[in-house]
Amino acid sequence: MSELFSQPLFVFLLVILTGYTVLVIGLIWYIRKLKAPLKNDALKPFVTPPAQPNPIQTEPSKNRFIDKADEATRLNQTFQKFVPKQFVDHFAKHGSSTLELGRADEDDVAILFCDIRGFTSLSERMTPQELMRFLNSYFLRMNDPIHQNGGFIDKFIGDAIMALFDHPQGSNEDKARDAIKAAIDLHAALKMYNQHRQNSNYPPINVGIGVHFGPVIIGTVGSDDRMDTTVIGDSVNIAYRLEGLAPLFNADIVVSAQALDTAKANGHFSYRLLEWVKVKGRENAVEIYEILDHLPAKERDQKLLIADDIKHGLALRKRYALQDALDVFTAAHEKAPNDALVLHHIEQCRIMLTKPTPKTKDGALRM
Repeated sequence: MSELFSQPLFVFLLVILTGYTVLVIGLIWYIRKLKAPLKNDALKPFVTPPAQPNPIQTEPSKNRFIDKADEATRLNQTFQKFVPKQFVDHFAKHGSSTLELGRADEDDVAILFCDIRGFTSLSERMTPQELMRFLNSYFLRMNDPIHQNGGFIDKFIGDAIMALFDHPQGSNEDKARDAIKAAIDLHAALKMYNQHRQNSNYPPINVGIGVHFGPVIIGTVGSDDRMDTTVIGDSVNIAYRLEGLAPLFNADIVVSAQALDTAKANGHFSYRLLEWVKVKGRENAVEIYEILDHLPAKERDQKLLIADDIKHGLALRKRYALQDALDVFTAAHEKAPNDALVLHHIEQCRIMLTKPTPKTKDGALRM
């Protein structure tokens, strides 16, 4: 063995092997030192750290999203000005989430028509620009009483307003009562508007209102490139005709018996019977009433003074007991000589007495 270590070649190889061993041990130590901070996370999966957003690119993107959201909100608000939100909600209530052409649903609603008295002569004294300013000022004041009572404006027809009352969570009683309350509040708003007109040296205006309750068809009509929402049916025709009868009876608010009965109006509103009429486009006669709650107490009491006489006289006229009805109306005239309604009934009885007896003796006034 001592001879082996004395050989020069063996010594040289031993030195090289020793140096190599030291180098390997040093590398192993260095590698372990580098891996030491990762010891606690050795079992965690490798996850690429999220890239940090570039503030220069993110800010314009954020502003663009905000602008798009604002634009969508503005478009939605503009759309609701042309198609009331309640109209869309009505379709949703019946299971439709879209407003497509030809959609139609039937429902019981209260319908209100409001029209300016003497609008034609009033508009003739205005320039086109003055007329538009007047109408917009008027509509602005008429809008709130309708919305505050759960209704919505279906459309403007010249100077007229057509509104619907479809209480989403309420009963038919709520719908009819909302419409009558809105009619009363419309006259309260009109009173304030006329005070403003007086301060500006403009003449006052008056409106006639008709209210009816019944079934209607609510739907969409038009063509591929022009669609509109609409409400049609016999109930709409009656409400429109009642509004037209308001000037004839010198009444501000005319409602049908069906609207009063549905609203269970007794004890909630002041009213009196006006007539038993057959309106244009309808064969069956309708009892119509005058709402009095918006009037001053003195005027309201004067009208109610002969309410029972009017009711009695019309009951006789329905049975075609015309002379008996005339006697009742004549006695009522002595109580209220300034009430134009009594004079109307006296005149109608006299006209019927002079005409041949009709085959259908229902005593209705044909309009």
